[in-house]
Amino acid sequence: MTWAVWIPLLLPLLAAPLARRLTEQLAPRAAALTLASTAVVLGTAALGSLGLLTVTGLLHLPYVGALAHFSPAHGLPDALSGTQWAPAAAAAALALLVIGALAARTAHHQLADLRRARRATGGAPTGLRDRLRRTGPAALTVLDDDRADAYALPGRPPRIVATTGMLAALSAPERAALLAHERAHLAGRHHLLLAAAEYAAACHPALRPLRGSLGYHLERWADECAAAEVGDRALIARAIGRAALAAARAPAAPRPRLAPAAAGGPVPRRVRALLAPGPPRHRRASRALAALALAGCLAGTAVTIAEAGHDLHRAVETAQGERPAQHR
Repeated sequence: MTWAVWIPLLLPLLAAPLARRLTEQLAPRAAALTLASTAVVLGTAALGSLGLLTVTGLLHLPYVGALAHFSPAHGLPDALSGTQWAPAAAAAALALLVIGALAARTAHHQLADLRRARRATGGAPTGLRDRLRRTGPAALTVLDDDRADAYALPGRPPRIVATTGMLAALSAPERAALLAHERAHLAGRHHLLLAAAEYAAACHPALRPLRGSLGYHLERWADECAAAEVGDRALIARAIGRAALAAARAPAAPRPRLAPAAAGGPVPRRVRALLAPGPPRHRRASRALAALALAGCLAGTAVTIAEAGHDLHRAVETAQGERPAQHR
């Protein structure tokens, strides 16, 4: 475990930029799922690595060794003994405490935002499971507010929230396009992907840039779904452009973090993608190479964290005076 335990903490520095580079060459849906799954895998592996380092440090404490029934004649192997693990274990334990605090704060803010939005739209607060589940068709809730805003509010039931200012800024076809975009967010359960990226970013600093990239690709995913439903890509581009201009002229109150909005993200880039004559062409060799490199990083992360856990397990067996099982 002297080397394997560190790999999951180092690979995100390479895998996160690779994931962002690869997703620029993928369709929006595939790009969003790739970013979310990459963030979850790397964040979980980082947590596991920190946990193994912390456990290794705890095993050096006499009280913990007694609870683990360590044999006085044995003890931990040389690779896990000595003062070299003390600073690393202390730093890992501190990092886990910080991650726990960040995750708790993120959960508190997310739930408070959803609760506040539910009350503002006339919905009674519900439990966590109900807030994140989508059941039934999405209803439209119109808020009497001259400021322009519209977003998809997850929950039970899911809702599309729009202000009178936003609806007044759009023509009837553009309003239909805007609603199709927000329905796509709810149908794809994009709030769950956003939540996963938020928690993964708390696990490792290198994963934070994935949140912005994921937000963009989720908006592009919803754009493409809306274009397929409406049948007019130019109309979708015009609707999100006008919605963004209206929202910029009269900014609305901050919306929930897990509520995607049509006017969010880099709107000019999204408009260009919608008005492009066809999907962008990329070199297959470049895309395949990036995909292989990212897959190698994720596989390496999984293998090394499993190897580190196996090494620790064998070390504990040795310290307990048991003879490690031989591989057949």
